[in-house]
Amino acid sequence: MLRLADRIDRLTTAIGRGAAWLVLVVVLVQFLVVLLRYLFGTGSIRLQESIVYAHALAFLFAAAWALKIGAHVRVDIFYRDASPRVRALIDLLGAIFLLLPVAGLILWVSLPYVSRSWAILERSQETSGLPFVFLLKAAIPLFAVLLILQGLAEIARAADALRERERNS
Repeated sequence: MLRLADRIDRLTTAIGRGAAWLVLVVVLVQFLVVLLRYLFGTGSIRLQESIVYAHALAFLFAAAWALKIGAHVRVDIFYRDASPRVRALIDLLGAIFLLLPVAGLILWVSLPYVSRSWAILERSQETSGLPFVFLLKAAIPLFAVLLILQGLAEIARAADALRERERNS
């Protein structure tokens, strides 16, 4: 199981690091939009929408990586001061009872939504907007799958940590 968890970690890291570059894209394109607007008095709906796309994709594809490296939001009442065994137990229960059900629900609910978008090859509501709304929406179930995979890796690691503590006791 730990070998599979390692593979999932490598996949998550690669996708997350790639998604992190989208933040630079957001900054550079936003800078370009401002320059075009205030120096040249022109604008571009496509550029503005590309900022929204890059921003959304950065968050959707980096979420599982954030979970892997512990950068996700956690209400830390006692986790930081807890023993490794208690931390592993919290991680295990949190992944089983919170992460996997929520990610599974997102996956289940998003599939018909994305399917409808693909059926009509949904595009921007703006005439000169990007014609790729269906591709952007396809990132939602991929986000859920990546979270589920990383959740399984977290479960494997937490279970291993609990077993290791039992062996050493």
